[in-house]
Amino acid sequence: MGNQKSHKQLYKFLYYILGRRPDEFGLVPDDNGFVKIKELIKAVNEEEGWRHVRRGLIDEITVVLPDSPIEIAGNLIRAKSVKHRYKIKPAQDIPKLLFTCVTRQSYPFVLEKGIFPTRHEYVIMSSDKDLASRIGKRKGPEPIVLTVNVKSAVDMEVDFFQSGELLFLSTFLPVECFSGPSFPKNKVEIKKKPVKIEPKEPKTPGSFKLNLEPGSGYKKPSKDKKGENISWKRDKKRIRRESRKDWPS
Repeated sequence: MGNQKSHKQLYKFLYYILGRRPDEFGLVPDDNGFVKIKELIKAVNEEEGWRHVRRGLIDEITVVLPDSPIEIAGNLIRAKSVKHRYKIKPAQDIPKLLFTCVTRQSYPFVLEKGIFPTRHEYVIMSSDKDLASRIGKRKGPEPIVLTVNVKSAVDMEVDFFQSGELLFLSTFLPVECFSGPSFPKNKVEIKKKPVKIEPKEPKTPGSFKLNLEPGSGYKKPSKDKKGENISWKRDKKRIRRESRKDWPS
């Protein structure tokens, strides 16, 4: 019964997210009410007490509870009740300022070209800065929060749509209609070629280094077959020959 109760608590929570207030959790269902399961799990894991929820557990409740109010189609999930599905509509009574997030990696491009949709078909904005930051953290750590000036965007003929009470959408935001923190330019590191340092010979008092290279003037002493120096033998034979010339005939 304990597991059954846990399953019921989970599907009721999922139904609230999918069928009642997806905007409260930063989710935008498509025209058929579906959201990506991996995006749903990210939103659920942000809530205290639900950080253990994984795809396997969501699949399990659709099997264990035949009257489950949610349904899965591949990698998508939605509330079964058509009554609680709402479609994206043109925005009305838009706040003067909206907030959206981009990753640090994409920020230089955004500052030059504007904001384009990435993981969704729309650029997702919120009137709640904290919610915008929460959505941004699902894309990457330390997202950059941008402030959208709605009047400037409308003057540039940007169309706004609305999803629930807290989320606003657009297909593109020009550079002139949003502001953000200054982006520090990366310093170009100049790579220096490593200098090869020849090791110095240790200096020993009273010693000198022999130059054994060819042409240095050093002659290797000749050796006989046994490896001995034979120059003294030649000198001995020469002395004997000269002494014999003085012998009486």
